[in-house]
Amino acid sequence: MKFVDEAFIDIAAGDGGNGCASFRHEKYKEFGGPDGGDGGRGGHVWAIADVNLNTLVDYRYARRFEAKRGQHGMGSDMFGAAGDDVTLKMPVGTIITDAETGEVLYELLTPGEPILIAKGGDGGFGNLRFKSAVNRAPRQKTPGYPGERKSLKLELKVLADVGLLGMPNAGKSTFIAAVSNARPKIADYPFTTLHPNLGVVRVGPEQSFVVADVPGLIEGAAEGAGLGHQFLRHLQRTRLLLHVVDMAPFDDAVDPVAQAKAIVAELKKYDAELYGKPRWLVLNKLDMVPEDERAERVKDFVKRFKWKGPVFEISALTREGCETLIREIYQHIHRQQVAEQPPTEIDPRFVDLPEDFDPRFAELPDESAEEKPAKDKPAKRPAARSRKKPAAK
Repeated sequence: MKFVDEAFIDIAAGDGGNGCASFRHEKYKEFGGPDGGDGGRGGHVWAIADVNLNTLVDYRYARRFEAKRGQHGMGSDMFGAAGDDVTLKMPVGTIITDAETGEVLYELLTPGEPILIAKGGDGGFGNLRFKSAVNRAPRQKTPGYPGERKSLKLELKVLADVGLLGMPNAGKSTFIAAVSNARPKIADYPFTTLHPNLGVVRVGPEQSFVVADVPGLIEGAAEGAGLGHQFLRHLQRTRLLLHVVDMAPFDDAVDPVAQAKAIVAELKKYDAELYGKPRWLVLNKLDMVPEDERAERVKDFVKRFKWKGPVFEISALTREGCETLIREIYQHIHRQQVAEQPPTEIDPRFVDLPEDFDPRFAELPDESAEEKPAKDKPAKRPAARSRKKPAAK
């Protein structure tokens, strides 16, 4: 299947149905009154991210998508039916941009989440809506509203945690095939990889990350040499870049240091933000270097390249050093994920409690030991005054 990461489409939501001006006609009903219903809503256009898709090839040839218009209102208080919606399935990581203004409208990052990209027009009002105590026989009606129409640019940027960067034939495809479940094309000539490949690397139970392999860069890619740097867009969402260097080139006149510097220069020309991402140096094909020369060749490369970051010595063909590398990658990604998570809110009722506090085994206070407050004695009622009977005269 051909890999397409850019496409242009035109979409049109459905127009709303027109309202109806109608009156009730029935025997022995001289003044039946208005009974014209509203028009139906026009169909929407939705976009949804599908994990089973990895290319925009479906939109390379079919470029026009229209939703159905709403049905017109009718008499007897009948409202028009809404138009059918249109759902466009796209790969996860697709960016939807307005083709005329260049404004980014939506990004499909969550699989299965529908996004409304064109709203259908509302239906018009029938004369039933305009009935009142003053206007008992309205003849007004309104037409349906038009649906939204847009010209969109679809751009796919794959979602990966790690991106592989390097010259053609540096061993990037061999590396991703060795550490993941991806099976890219591998051959002994340059530009074997013509489109990005994704692979899931499983470090342990519930411990994994995604690696993206893009076509190799050469010097002058900014001017269109080779495949250019159009595929570098797929590395913009990564957390870490692995700069893979061929330490045993076929031609002895080729200098790996010069090639590595050319890659860094092309990366800087393309995007300064991508150039500033964390980048590790991976020295590949050391199995083709004699063991007594490996340490000296690696030391000389790092010194001439003036590299001060992490360096890993591997052989993708024999998997030598690959296990250590993927574990370091996972730990780095996991630390970034933990740092990006919002802090958990602690219930203020348990702030001052010790860490090993368990409310199930907490001792209840002894109420019997506490002194009970003295109860107030009721006030004495004053004695009733006796009334003396007057003496008889």
